Amino acid sequence: MKGSEKAVVTVTIAGDEYTIRTDATPEHTRECAAYVDRTVQEILAQSALVQPQKAVILAALALADQLLRTRSEAEAARQAMERLTVRLADDVAARLAEDTR
Repeated sequence: MKGSEKAVVTVTIAGDEYTIRTDATPEHTRECAAYVDRTVQEILAQSALVQPQKAVILAALALADQLLRTRSEAEAARQAMERLTVRLADDVAARLAEDTR
């Protein structure tokens, strides 16, 4: 979206419609809403006793858990990549030093 221009997108989550103003593209916003809705529907399918509002909260917790785990995994991968880069740079420097002797 340009500048402060926001898209207005209507999505449905757990049977309720929401109109959202967003900087993201309408397609991305719909994809996010569909993902949330699928998560809510999975929770509702697991237990007929869960009320829709509680299913939304449980879905939010499940999605937050996914996000935090993914961030942690990404950080661990970043750190491993950094260690590997340092090790490779050290190896290259050592070989170059050997070649100049």
